Amino acid sequence: MNQHLHLITLGVRDLAVSRQFYAETLGWRPSAASSDDVVFFQAGGAVLGLYPREKLAEDALVLAEGSGFAGLTLAYNARSEAEVDEIIAALKAKGVRILKEPQKVFWGGYSSYFADPDGFAWEVAYNPFFEFDEDGNLKLG
Repeated sequence: MNQHLHLITLGVRDLAVSRQFYAETLGWRPSAASSDDVVFFQAGGAVLGLYPREKLAEDALVLAEGSGFAGLTLAYNARSEAEVDEIIAALKAKGVRILKEPQKVFWGGYSSYFADPDGFAWEVAYNPFFEFDEDGNLKLG
């Protein structure tokens, strides 16, 4: 298998609410490939999909029930501590639930976390050890 990540699909309770959060609150543009049943967002070199939780569980042949921390976070890497602060302040002003206020962290960076409508944790971080390519994608050494 090639070392690529193409698509992350989040199983959501209410597709319309999640679509609105990502499109209006975060300002992301849904792809033309989206439909009434699934929403796709181009996210750099990968795609983020939103799909009803029950249907996603059925497709994967697993139970849809579950709560608490899923053992996964999604992340946006900012180019400065100030950008982290600006993003979190804007989200807070829109009523988004902030899980962790922006702060210096043990690994030498600066980060914060917020939750989407289904409780998926998004980190907004500045990592002084990461670089970006000309397209805004992370470049690991």
